Amino acid sequence: MSEQITWPDFSKVDMRVGTIIEVQSFPEARNPSYKLIIDFGEGVGIRKSSAQITRRYSIEDLLGKQIIAVVNFPKKQIANFMSECLILGAVDGSDVILLQPEAKVDNGLKVS
Repeated sequence: MSEQITWPDFSKVDMRVGTIIEVQSFPEARNPSYKLIIDFGEGVGIRKSSAQITRRYSIEDLLGKQIIAVVNFPKKQIANFMSECLILGAVDGSDVILLQPEAKVDNGLKVS
């Protein structure tokens, strides 16, 4: 089990729902990955992310899929790509299952 955090710690994490609007292969990445463009709606806007989710998802599977991501992390350089958010998923070794809302919701909806 991980170290316990406080409510103020958790409240700093800005998790939002977004829709994947563009997916590209990312051969420059060290591990098999995709480059994703995600629409988080008004207020957050469009963000880029890299995700190691090629084992379970094809490009076609991802287009239009709603996901949950942390949008207030600092940007991170991954190979020649700048990731602007962290997509959340359940991780089982190298297999990642994306977290997503059960029903379609507005982009940018806050997760708490």
